[in-house]
Formats: sequence, C-alpha cells, structure tokens
Amino acid sequence: MHLTFVKRGGRYDDLTIVRGDGASETIACPKQGIIPHDMVHYAVESVLAHRGFLSLVQEGQAAGFATGGKESEDAVERLVETFQAEMWGGRVPATDLIAAYEHACAARGHGIAAISSHDVAAIRDRLDDLTHQWAALPQNGALTLRFPEA
Repeated sequence: MHLTFVKRGGRYDDLTIVRGDGASETIACPKQGIIPHDMVHYAVESVLAHRGFLSLVQEGQAAGFATGGKESEDAVERLVETFQAEMWGGRVPATDLIAAYEHACAARGHGIAAISSHDVAAIRDRLDDLTHQWAALPQNGALTLRFPEA
C-alpha cells in the first residue's frame, strides 16, 4: 500500500491511499503543526507489528472510518497520541514515554501494545526522518511512503 501525503495551504493536508489492488481514496488531514496524524500512524505501525488504523485500511476498511474499538486498535491509537504529544512538547526519556502511554491506556480501560525502549528509539528515528522530509516540502509538494504488506 502506498500513502501519498500532500502539503497544502489552508487548514488541511491531503492523504491519498493506493492499496495493492489499485483502489485509491483521498482524505483530508487537519494540520496540527507537526507531521500529519496519519504519518505518525505510519511511523508507529511500520516499526511495530501491532494492528492500527493503517493496518485496517490495508485490509480494506475505508480510510474515513473510526476504528472499531478493538483493544489492539485502541492501544495503537493511544501510542500514536503519545508520540504526537511528545512531538508537540519535547522529548522525554523512553521510560517516561512508555509510562505515559501505559497510563493513557489504563485511563481508557484497555490494554497496551507491547513496546520497548528499543521500539521507542526506532519510532523516534522514523519520526525524525519524516519530520525532516515533511518540513523540506514546498506547498503542494508530496511525500509518498510504502506501508509494508501484512
């Protein structure tokens, strides 16, 4: 599956998803001052083997859906939110990030997706690379990423 993020002016960027069978759809991504939310999903889900939004889209779900609330999907969403919060607020020790993530899952009443300090480092590396590439894009510039097959 290929994900093409396009940096737009205004309040939204675009994400076009092209699945392995050639089917595609485009969704609007609200700007948030960092890379797009679904690009953070890419960083997390391409490093870890946990199912989340992009894994479900790859399996045929419409990109505009809300996850069905399964525990693994909710856990990945909390992890994406935790990394986003770090991107907005600044780096913390990996153990603190993992503790914040576990707290967020407990507060929502679901389990966690297993994550190690090594995983945190790999996701951060991917986020740093994506942030650099995204910042270098001009308005209407595109960044295409390949989401690994399941």
